[in-house]
Amino acid sequence: MIADLDVVLPGRVSAAAEESATAMREFDTRQGSEIAPFAAILLRSESASSSQIEQLSASARKIAEAELTGASTGHAGAIVGNVRAMTAALALADNVDAGAILAMHDALMHQTAPEIAGRWRTDQVWIGGRAVFGMGSSHDADFVPPIAHRVPELIADLVSFSVRADVPGVAQAAISHAQFETIHPFPDGNGRTGRAFLHAMLRARGIARQVSVPISSGLLADTQGYFDAVTAYRDGDISPIVSCVSRAALIGVDNGTRLIADLDDVRQRWRDQLTGLRSDSAARRLAEGLFLHPVISAPVAREILGIGKNEHRYIDVLLDRGILRQDQGHKARNLTWRAQDVLDALDAYARRTGRRS
Repeated sequence: MIADLDVVLPGRVSAAAEESATAMREFDTRQGSEIAPFAAILLRSESASSSQIEQLSASARKIAEAELTGASTGHAGAIVGNVRAMTAALALADNVDAGAILAMHDALMHQTAPEIAGRWRTDQVWIGGRAVFGMGSSHDADFVPPIAHRVPELIADLVSFSVRADVPGVAQAAISHAQFETIHPFPDGNGRTGRAFLHAMLRARGIARQVSVPISSGLLADTQGYFDAVTAYRDGDISPIVSCVSRAALIGVDNGTRLIADLDDVRQRWRDQLTGLRSDSAARRLAEGLFLHPVISAPVAREILGIGKNEHRYIDVLLDRGILRQDQGHKARNLTWRAQDVLDALDAYARRTGRRS
């Protein structure tokens, strides 16, 4: 139980946590004022990195296509589910309770595993352990979470800790995340839900109110260190997980800043390519919408422009100017187009994540 935990950290750990909180606040203020839909881009990028920690990865194009089609299968579909979980987490950040946590998990899993989505586990689970006679065994598992009937009371205790006002925000979010992963309240999806919960806490504490700092990209820089920090927490040492999250946040701020700079470069190139068009032209508005929807269909183009027809005249302008490319191999009524410059920037970001810095 941690509701009344006395949070005492070494001076260097407290200093690192405060440094990361300052960096995240500055990043949030700077990027939150941008005109382009960078908040949504950062949320999706964080969702992709969080999924990658669970060995779920896909190209930016595959993720955008899964969003467009509503696909729920494959890695791209799982990542889109994580986007929904992150969105739910941030929407519920000002009232994080057991119901909010269930809603996050439901948003993550309701398309891929509806039978467990938004429900506490009712069976014993474990992490690791070798198979015996073709079946998993808890006897030599790396970690065995609490028995199922204790989950509701442990979540209530976690929520009580998460709303305390006397614990520094980054330390509180890191400890809450580690406790969540220790409770392991769901049969599947605990890692992604737990990291969404971490973001909800950062928003609730006012550290990142407008954008999602890509912390998971920092965790990917040393996944073993991340797992070791959670293990140390389970052994009673809270310092490693606070240090781990603080370091990941600083790496994430750097990665996120570089992503936004790359997208700004794309925007400037497009402005040059669209020379001669009015600043309020529909083609320019459609180009701006491609940052949020780098793969579009005709209905999506109409939605971006707020029109009921004639979207192809503006799509053709962007095709002629080299901003859009038409995808091949689709039936005429299911044509899609992609903004390769945006997809390249997102893929470059994905390649940077996981690198030590």
